[in-house]
Amino acid sequence: MEPLWFLFVYVLFVASASGAAILAIWLVSSGRAKSPAKNASTVALAISSAWGFCAIGFGYLAVPTLLMFSASYFAWLWLLYRLFGSDDRDKNLAPIRPVVAALALVELLHVSTLLVMFNYPASSAPAQLIAQFAVIFRLLFCVGALVLVHNLYAGAEQQSRQSLRWPAAAMGAIWLYDLNFYTISYLLNGLPELLAQLRSGALLVAVILLAIGSLRDESQMRFRPSRTFAFQSFSLLVIGTYLVVMVVVAQAISYAGSVYAPAMQAGFLLAASAVALAVLPSPKLRRWLRVMLSKHLFQHRYDYRTEWLRFTDTIGRAGPEAPPLPQRIVQAVADVTDSPAGLLLTPLDEGGLALAARWQWNTIEVPGEAVPVEGARFFEESQFILDLDDLRAGREQEIPPAAYPDWLIEDERAWAVVPLVHYERLVGLVVLARPPLARQLDWEDFDLLRVVGRQLASYLAEHASQDALGEAQRFDEFNRRIAFVMHDIKNLASQLSLLARNAELHADKPAFRADMLLTLRNSTDKLQGLLARLGRYGAQSGDTREQVDLAEMIRTVAANYSTKHEVKATDLSACLVEANGEALEQAIVHLVQNAIEASAPTSPVLLDLRLEQGSAVLEVADAGVGMSPEFIRTHLFKPFHSSKQGGFGIGAFEAREMIRAMGGRLDVESREGQGTRFIVRLPISGAADVQPNFNDVNAEVA
Repeated sequence: MEPLWFLFVYVLFVASASGAAILAIWLVSSGRAKSPAKNASTVALAISSAWGFCAIGFGYLAVPTLLMFSASYFAWLWLLYRLFGSDDRDKNLAPIRPVVAALALVELLHVSTLLVMFNYPASSAPAQLIAQFAVIFRLLFCVGALVLVHNLYAGAEQQSRQSLRWPAAAMGAIWLYDLNFYTISYLLNGLPELLAQLRSGALLVAVILLAIGSLRDESQMRFRPSRTFAFQSFSLLVIGTYLVVMVVVAQAISYAGSVYAPAMQAGFLLAASAVALAVLPSPKLRRWLRVMLSKHLFQHRYDYRTEWLRFTDTIGRAGPEAPPLPQRIVQAVADVTDSPAGLLLTPLDEGGLALAARWQWNTIEVPGEAVPVEGARFFEESQFILDLDDLRAGREQEIPPAAYPDWLIEDERAWAVVPLVHYERLVGLVVLARPPLARQLDWEDFDLLRVVGRQLASYLAEHASQDALGEAQRFDEFNRRIAFVMHDIKNLASQLSLLARNAELHADKPAFRADMLLTLRNSTDKLQGLLARLGRYGAQSGDTREQVDLAEMIRTVAANYSTKHEVKATDLSACLVEANGEALEQAIVHLVQNAIEASAPTSPVLLDLRLEQGSAVLEVADAGVGMSPEFIRTHLFKPFHSSKQGGFGIGAFEAREMIRAMGGRLDVESREGQGTRFIVRLPISGAADVQPNFNDVNAEVA
């Protein structure tokens, strides 16, 4: 096993030394190399490469190797200083130079102790004491150097960080490894052999990082860890630190040498485990870690991509199990600030705001008028996001009292108020409950909440518009049905008016009186059936099917008009169709009435019935004024468009809808000045041969 390990260590030293030499040569010779301190990087890599080859040739504990290692420390420290100078901070940050000089002095003291130590035998007490001082000097150097590396990156401008990231990471890898190495050396009072053999691995990592930085492409080499990755990594670091502390304390107890050391170790481990189980899974601790990481490791508090994906998922949630939109709106705002609950207030007709939805907040008492008119007007005009803690602490002085009523300011859980403004109009307010880790809202919170509020306001306004549209559609349907009823009443009123005029002339005739009674009875039946038919207009008309004798129905309709206008029907045999009898008669009456109104008083209306390829075809023809193709295409079957004075414009539309509901079809042929022909086609259920008798027909419309 030892030969294999020796081979591995040897290859590691060769790889790190060769890599450092190759990268140094490339930095000097290549024009593609990108480095804010190219010359200093080249020197540091060259000296580190020389240290690696000395370790291969003389051993890693030989005097030349140790001196070259100290020289590499000076070289890396010089690189660190030159990196501070890359954005001129060495001129305006005066404390940098004294710190660098102090670290150089510490390393000189380390070299001095090494030179003194070589004058004593390795196992002597003076040599061991001097070695302890040498280790302490190296610990001081590593701590100071790591602090400078942190300040180098954290204090740089955003543009400079892209180029400083990789050399800072390289130096951090070297000195972080050495910090652990010399810490263990101090605790063990001797050099750890294994870590000393692997020291070249830290150099190899540094060479790789510097190579990446030198070859970087600004558009492709940006290292942007997600917040989840950072949080998980930091959590692992905390857990690792905790375990290291446990091991160190346990070992310290064992070194105490007491007879109770085993029991004390077991007790400490048990207590530490109990504390870990109680503290580490705590949601409050996780929230605190997330806040600290977002505050100190990232430029922005929020991961806007994650926030937007969560926002769209909350608002776009659908299905029977999804909460209503007002609750989802509150949740979408609360998720931004980690608030556990919230309220939605929406405008009243009188101008104030009232409670519209709760999300996980059933304990707060909200009055009927949650915010008065003056408060709603303030939020609408200013679009101000109100931090209630600022009000309670007296930091906000210019907010009108109407914007924070007593019920809101007295409840300590109430934390912030976010207005939802759509096109300069307030459509709602979201009241957020205090999060577990409450903090003062800053400009980034305000910007994000304002954008989210505007987006949610558009959803809320669209939701209100859809409700208003649905209500308008229901009113429109009601008005259309009333219009149909008025149209039927108008037809009946026309019949009764004509009957009253004819009664003045023919009241003494028995035949007229009999016809008058029949007309009155039919009109009464139609009026009584209007309420029953009111619910059957539109798409439901004709749902009930039965066998109807279409020929008999045509004769009945023609007879009803015998005293009003000349309506001629062919002499027809029985013809059965599947239809709703009442609706079909109403449709035929509409067509006949329209034909009469379009014709001259002396021009008859013709009704013709025939069989055609399994369908009953009824034609209603007149020789009236006719219609243009444009009118037929754009107005005839459109409700509430009429060419007649005082007409409703729904007769043809209603007739077509009724016939369609029965599985039939209504077509029209017309010429201006020549007349119109309506053609009704209905499926037959069984029919006798239809034998028309045209002996009584005196005229026909071409």
